[in-house]
Amino acid sequence: MRKIFVLAALILFVVSACRKTDHSIDDISANEIFKEPIQRKCASHEIFEQQMNSDPLLREKVKEIEEFTQRIIANSENFRLLPDGIIEIPVVVNVLYKTTAQNISIEQIQSQIDVLNQDFSATNADYNTASPFEAVRSGDIRIRFVLDNVVRLKAKVQSWPINDAMKKSSKGGINPTSPQTKLNFWVCNLTSGYLGYAQFPGGNASTDGVVIDDNAFGTIGNLYDDYNKGRTATHEVGHWMNLRHIWGDANCGNDLVNDTPVHTTSNFGCPSNATSNCGGVLHPMMTMNYMDYTDDLCMYMFTADQKTRMLAVFAAGGSRNSFAQP
Repeated sequence: MRKIFVLAALILFVVSACRKTDHSIDDISANEIFKEPIQRKCASHEIFEQQMNSDPLLREKVKEIEEFTQRIIANSENFRLLPDGIIEIPVVVNVLYKTTAQNISIEQIQSQIDVLNQDFSATNADYNTASPFEAVRSGDIRIRFVLDNVVRLKAKVQSWPINDAMKKSSKGGINPTSPQTKLNFWVCNLTSGYLGYAQFPGGNASTDGVVIDDNAFGTIGNLYDDYNKGRTATHEVGHWMNLRHIWGDANCGNDLVNDTPVHTTSNFGCPSNATSNCGGVLHPMMTMNYMDYTDDLCMYMFTADQKTRMLAVFAAGGSRNSFAQP
């Protein structure tokens, strides 16, 4: 009987250690919030499916966006419609906090902007790490991010569910600032083990933007050990620019990108020589891609076709073309 009790206790410990713990009390310490070991968990696809299931018009709009994207990809001359040089994206960071630790510093915020600029310009220090996929690396995507404003709000709740409440003042959150021309981030403590989520192109402007857990934003501050390089935001901004998870959110699924290998599923941690067997073909998985679920330390690249897919949303007629206007 004692063995059964011990085994049950051990199982409970293992299960709890794989998720970020939810907290609702006010006097919890910063250490208790951010030191929980977790695996990367992104809600973008889940929210995307919920939005399309509740809004048939959105599903049709997403279909039109994909058809437009494929036309752009098939005809590179369309990129002449893009402005010359760099696309500069103003960023508004909305900080929702209940505790002092959650009210992240301006230095932490700027560290995240710096990571985005490095990752999207392929100037990140780990970009040239040896891998089987050197030939398809994106190079400079020619998108830059500039901190436009920081909005802070002392909230009534300590943790937020993934229901967009943090984006609405009527729900105790912060309404987005000029979402047609500014990328809004909401930085807050998320429930249920999620590190973040983004709204794909085509959704409602009133909820457009990216949500990141305060313990996974930037490179300084109270951060999770495995998610302290700012790559959660890189991953989510990829979604905001119309990239899917690299495994297509299904076993051997389709991420709609030609130069990424088919993945059986997501990868966690820092796998070495991970392989996939889809359609009877054994091949290496691109675990270093920003759109997988590996640790921040082990993701460092987009591909050339992912670059093309992201830039398509800024082309004339694209769903985010307003960001590319002078």
